[in-house]
Amino acid sequence: MGSSENITADTLVQPEIVISVKDCSVKFGTNSKSQQEKFIYALNHVSLEIFRGETLALVGESGGGKTTLGRVISGLRPPTDGSVFFEGQDLYKGDRRDWRRFRRTLQVVFQDPFSSLNPKLRIGSILREPLQIHKLAKKGEQQSRKVQELLKSVGMHPDAINRFPVEFSGGQRQRIGIARALAVNPKVIVLDEPISALDVSIQAQILNLLIQLRKDLDLTYLFIAHDLAAVRFVASRVAVMYMGSIVEIGETNEVYDTPRHPYTMALLSAAPIANPEIERKRQRILLHGDLPSATELTQGCSFASRCWLSEKLGHPEICTSERPRLIPTFSGHSSACHFPESIPTTSSSITAQK
Repeated sequence: MGSSENITADTLVQPEIVISVKDCSVKFGTNSKSQQEKFIYALNHVSLEIFRGETLALVGESGGGKTTLGRVISGLRPPTDGSVFFEGQDLYKGDRRDWRRFRRTLQVVFQDPFSSLNPKLRIGSILREPLQIHKLAKKGEQQSRKVQELLKSVGMHPDAINRFPVEFSGGQRQRIGIARALAVNPKVIVLDEPISALDVSIQAQILNLLIQLRKDLDLTYLFIAHDLAAVRFVASRVAVMYMGSIVEIGETNEVYDTPRHPYTMALLSAAPIANPEIERKRQRILLHGDLPSATELTQGCSFASRCWLSEKLGHPEICTSERPRLIPTFSGHSSACHFPESIPTTSSSITAQK
């Protein structure tokens, strides 16, 4: 018998794609008074797949397009070009019935846990609203019982029903926001900077809650964040964004331990570390040069003007003349760099483990 007969069916199973972003671009008009109208390119031909049951993180500096991509995926901002497929169906070509089903299936937890809750409504009313809109529970005792279950699932006491958002701390309000997202039994949750507005001690509690909910309810997360240590703690894959494009994507540990894009390496080197011994020994990568214009698409690599690797290699012409494609590298994940093999192999500076 040949060795190929020992391959089981489980070996061949591919992860199920829940969301597929294909060649999406988003541009915003400016108030320029010049004769030629100018646009700000927030997303530039982004393609991405999110698999069922995973936590995919989007990281990068402010203005990189993370939140815009999250809004496109969650149906809050149609792309200028490209398509978004949810469970195989083109999201922005569906009818009203399709949108209603989609709104139940995908929910969003926003960054600010106070402004995302209606301050004039009691918590009970906030959590009943999605149940009423989607007719998931009958009025009266059934809805009240469901609201109490939601509060318990996020670690809140049921007596919160009769109180207003202003009576709670930031961490408690974020728990309520998560409970509201869970009310319609979603399959996917987009988490837009869910811990950045919270104290550090509360951040850990919310992260542990999210991990437990994902396991218990078989959820899929798109986790948008700046905190690289938090991302390594919760994410199974990570996508690095720069100037509206994904420059690297792969399994979290692979990207952190063997980054294959110079921007990813610089990003990791800038992350704070609690261990002073490691902090003293590691080498920071300082980026020089100017950011490319957000109103003009660069012909070559968008990172070329700040790239320490390009400088080290003598500024190869290809970096400014040809835009690199996101292709698999020898380390097992994809990078949009012309010279990924020239990046030194080094352990990640982020020591937090999953």
